[in-house]
Amino acid sequence: MKICISQTKPIKGNVSANIEAHIKFIELALILNTDAIFFPELSLTGYEPELAKKLATNHDDILLNIFQETSDKNNIIIGLGLPTATESKIRISMIIFEPNNPRQTYSKQQIHSDEFPYFENGDGQVIIKTNDKNIAPAICYESLQHTHSENAFKLGADVYLASVAKPANGIKKAFDHYPKIAKQYAMPVLMSNCVGFCDNFLSVGNSSVWTKEGKLVGQLDDKTEGILLFDTETEEIDKRILTND
Repeated sequence: MKICISQTKPIKGNVSANIEAHIKFIELALILNTDAIFFPELSLTGYEPELAKKLATNHDDILLNIFQETSDKNNIIIGLGLPTATESKIRISMIIFEPNNPRQTYSKQQIHSDEFPYFENGDGQVIIKTNDKNIAPAICYESLQHTHSENAFKLGADVYLASVAKPANGIKKAFDHYPKIAKQYAMPVLMSNCVGFCDNFLSVGNSSVWTKEGKLVGQLDDKTEGILLFDTETEEIDKRILTND
């Protein structure tokens, strides 16, 4: 299976512009014959807690139809970030589009203390089941908690997909933690991070892939938009930088 992770620079609160950018990333990934592509945390709005309530929606929003159409037409799985509304509060979610299947929403189950004023915990782990791999999404803070990866493994995950918005200190923790869980559970770990300013911090990219042996095999830099494609069978990486051409 070929899985792409993207490294984007979202425009704060501009969902329409970010949708257009997502399509460009997907088109680039399709050139590489990818089976799935995943985006950073809250990728359609940017990681902006103070704007989340205003921008929150759900997976049936007609603005997202283009992603379902693209998934159906090209037989590709797409996972992107969006705040979603519940009766009580807002959740940090990943909307998952699978070819000719109902959309799924995975919401971050373990939020950071800084997020409590804006968000609530999600409930339940989603496993994205493909023909030959089971992918477990994890969203930022929870991906650094051992209980999350352990539960994903127990549910049959073959690949651990971390969708994040991390500054430099968070990346340092990630580079210590992810190789260990990759090796412990013999499952590749893919981290999709954004670049640029988010909320009150600078997100520093470094989107990366670790093999099931915990070996770092692919990485983007701390400023540039692009994608990494990982072949789960050969463990080969293809790296592409997104240009404005």
